[in-house]
Amino acid sequence: MATSAIGLFVDPHRALATAGRLKAAGFATIEVISPIPLEGADEVLGKKTSVIKRFTFFGAILGGVAGFTLAAGTAVLYLHPTGGRPIIPFPPFLIITYEMTILFGILATVIGFLISARLPAIRERAYVPEAAIDRFAVAVSCDDEECLDRAASLLRAAGAEEVRMAASRPTWRLPNEA
Repeated sequence: MATSAIGLFVDPHRALATAGRLKAAGFATIEVISPIPLEGADEVLGKKTSVIKRFTFFGAILGGVAGFTLAAGTAVLYLHPTGGRPIIPFPPFLIITYEMTILFGILATVIGFLISARLPAIRERAYVPEAAIDRFAVAVSCDDEECLDRAASLLRAAGAEEVRMAASRPTWRLPNEA
């Protein structure tokens, strides 16, 4: 199980500067936990790209194919006299294709959002209650003691108000677990 060194800061700019120093020092897993959105966090920690648009795109493609296949398959399975018209006419089938494209695109967007938001949050992460109220926390996850000591010393040198060591834990628990 990974252990985190967590530094608490009063000033958001100092917390972001510390995160930048930690990233420059070679630490890979750095989190800034803040009660408000921080301007400039993307520049310091690196911009994270959203995968939701890919979920939407592939969901819409799947929905369009499924809609047309549903309409065409129904027309082929249950043949009706068409009076010289094609068995699979495109214009009327585009309506169901369009509707299924929208439906599957929306459903895939919701699923993509839940996955992107990490809901339910199963991965291990550090939690500091003060960071939800009035403090800014910089958490560095480490696997060995030497890395943990180096991160703690960098956090103290950067002016952290308090440095804590916390074992990362899953953010969800079953009701009967202590």
